[in-house]
Amino acid sequence: MSVLAKTAYFWRSAASGLRHAPFVHFIAVTTIAIALFAAGLAQALGRGVDALLASLGGEVQVTVYLSPGLDEEGATVLRERMEAASGGRASLVPPQAALERLARELGDLGEALAQLPENPLPPSLELQVPAERRTPGALKQLAKELRALPGVTGVDYGEEAVERLSAISRALRYGGWVAFAVVLLATVVIVSATLQLAIYARRGEIEIQKLVGATDRFVKMPFLIEGFLQGLLGAGVALAGLALFERLVGPGMNSLLSFLVGPGGAVPLLEPGLALEMVAVGCALGLGGSFIAVGRFLRV
Repeated sequence: MSVLAKTAYFWRSAASGLRHAPFVHFIAVTTIAIALFAAGLAQALGRGVDALLASLGGEVQVTVYLSPGLDEEGATVLRERMEAASGGRASLVPPQAALERLARELGDLGEALAQLPENPLPPSLELQVPAERRTPGALKQLAKELRALPGVTGVDYGEEAVERLSAISRALRYGGWVAFAVVLLATVVIVSATLQLAIYARRGEIEIQKLVGATDRFVKMPFLIEGFLQGLLGAGVALAGLALFERLVGPGMNSLLSFLVGPGGAVPLLEPGLALEMVAVGCALGLGGSFIAVGRFLRV
């Protein structure tokens, strides 16, 4: 039998297997679709959370308190050195401007600041930190470098808030990977179990093939193609579900993200890269489940 004839036979046999046990394969396809839909949705939500964390991280700034005796020229020199050391942009906040801003933030209680005999706030430089230096370790190192500069009396960058944001991001990523691993394992087990039922239903055909001299690879190939088709169909159903979800729920989610992180915060659920990943993972799940089922059940 030629290679082309064998290939045609394998695909016909796989298609016949799908037709003869539709309910069994429906369960496998549905399981793969649910797993891929959940993974795709989690990845899209993860991108939204990353955008939110990045936006909140953009609010992190380093406040450098200066010596009261430092003149304007010295403050300008210090600002330039800070910008060169951090790669960010710094702005000088005079004591009077800082006091007026504090009074506005306090609201009605801010009127009490007018009764102070003198302004207790020192001049300061507010540094907007670049995105690549907003990690807790990088900010801590930057604060250490800034404290060593002459004329600096203190540095504050909201260390606790930065570390909490970083911890939230790490927890989401690790939790997502653990959940994905659990779902992946469960999907492979279910797909393998359902395909074993299909193999058992065709055990007579398999015995005849072995009796007439069929090789192990020849017997396995149609079932591997069945698993591949299951994964492909499951990925297609998952993509259709994500497209429907994006159409029905997406506008509300994008409005919420735009409110939290600004007009550019909308995160599309479906992207070409994600679609390709889902198809690849779906086919891999189907093949993996069928490979396990064939190896355990046929013992060939």
